[in-house]
Amino acid sequence: MRHVGWIAGAAATVLVAAGAITYAAADGDDSGSGSGTRAPSAGSADAGFARDMAVHHQQAVEMSYIVRDRTKNVEVRRLAYDIAQTQANQRGMLLGWLDLWELPKVSADPPMTWMGMGDMASGKDGSLMPGMATNTEMKRLGTLDGKQAEVFYLQLMTDHHKGGIHMAEGCVAKCTVGVEKRLAQGMVDAQQSEIKLMADMLKARGAKARD
Repeated sequence: MRHVGWIAGAAATVLVAAGAITYAAADGDDSGSGSGTRAPSAGSADAGFARDMAVHHQQAVEMSYIVRDRTKNVEVRRLAYDIAQTQANQRGMLLGWLDLWELPKVSADPPMTWMGMGDMASGKDGSLMPGMATNTEMKRLGTLDGKQAEVFYLQLMTDHHKGGIHMAEGCVAKCTVGVEKRLAQGMVDAQQSEIKLMADMLKARGAKARD
């Protein structure tokens, strides 16, 4: 039951932010050029990124909830809270755009098809996209406590951010909706900063990121 207040607050934030940015897109803020908005197609990079990153973000939120209950360390709990809040918020925006564009939230195409990577090996033990943890790793995180949980979470999240940055950079290069491209660039900047922070946190615990 300890999640209730946090979940309620996050949900409210998502609804407000997603609504605001969705209306911005609907009003023609597609590229900053003042041109009218045309909804992208289901097979576009815009739609593909929105679908895939929503899934990618959901796992980050789940990992952050898990570690929040596995450690009492204020620094790690604060980072987990920030990541969960930010990525739940962004996930709401991405799903809101798909609703706005009247496009499905799932696709028959493999993940990363919009980046030309649909033929890559995916789905191995639940790791559907670059950086995603496997089901086994998620289960293991839920069995650890204290410093062990902190280190494993920081390692998993570092990998997760690296994969997320790769995807977001793909959207910056390929997406056509301006507000989505700006969100993607914001993800790149923020997650690069968090990777540096997590490297310092791992070092302080006598550990480092995985190769």
